[in-house]
Amino acid sequence: MRDPYEVLGVQRGATAAAIKNAFRKLAKKHHPDANKNDPKAAERFAEVNSANEILGDEARRKQFDRGEIGADGKPRFQGFPGGGGPRGARPGGGFEQYGFRAGGAAPGFDGDGFDDILNSMFGGPPGSGPRGGRRGGARFDFDSSTFGAPDLDHNVAMTVSLEESVRGGDKRVRLPSGKELNVRIPAGVTSGQQIRLRGQGDTAPGHRPGDLLITVTVAPHPVFEVDGNDLRADLPVTLYEAVLGGKVRVPTLGGAVELSIPKNTSGGRTFRLKGKGIPKGGASGDLFVTTRIILPDGNDAELEDLMEKWRDVHPYNPRRDMG
Repeated sequence: MRDPYEVLGVQRGATAAAIKNAFRKLAKKHHPDANKNDPKAAERFAEVNSANEILGDEARRKQFDRGEIGADGKPRFQGFPGGGGPRGARPGGGFEQYGFRAGGAAPGFDGDGFDDILNSMFGGPPGSGPRGGRRGGARFDFDSSTFGAPDLDHNVAMTVSLEESVRGGDKRVRLPSGKELNVRIPAGVTSGQQIRLRGQGDTAPGHRPGDLLITVTVAPHPVFEVDGNDLRADLPVTLYEAVLGGKVRVPTLGGAVELSIPKNTSGGRTFRLKGKGIPKGGASGDLFVTTRIILPDGNDAELEDLMEKWRDVHPYNPRRDMG
């Protein structure tokens, strides 16, 4: 895994806003839907998502900067508490190095080899392994199947619509191998979340199959902007609707509803539709719609003439408080 700062193209001292901006640009650039003829796009998109999962989270970013986690987000070995440890440990932490002799114990240990070394390192007395025959202490069981195991997990990206993220459903995903799987999207999934399909990764002799990790991105919606559990949208209204008032249809995730616009509604006025946002935990957020007065296309001589007369008879200055 590459350094997440390098992946997003930002400096280590970059602000959270700069990181967010870099992520959005790269996510848009490498999105698989925008690069359908590029088989590597999904891989680059997943790498950008993984980097943002570390740098976009303040706590995880600090862990990475301190060297506590790697570029893959997994914990790094930090040495023994207090920088100490058994004989052979380097001062100040770091991984220990031991010499081994075939058929005998490691220098400085009175046990029977690797089992005794590990038991001594992790709390058990020398000789407590299967050959030592002594009792007392905890025995460290070394699982050779996980030591130096290859990374068999697959990381792929999946884009879902806002409606799919809210309601859930089934979606096909293509693996790097070309194989396609039907994936159940849980209701309420959000951008950056991962869906794990166990056993759907690579295989290698002597190791359990890897997993498929699907990083979900919720695609931008043409109407709604997500704000936590709330939704926001612009509501275009005509000039005569703003002046005279009336009922207008407003789209929601559950279907269109009617909203009463009062007379003399200015552009930029926001109306709240309670419970028409994103459902979560048995409740739903709200939908906030902001009016945008839209004039008719093209030049309208009759409207211009009416406005000239209105200006002469009823002048007003909406910018009087701006200085």
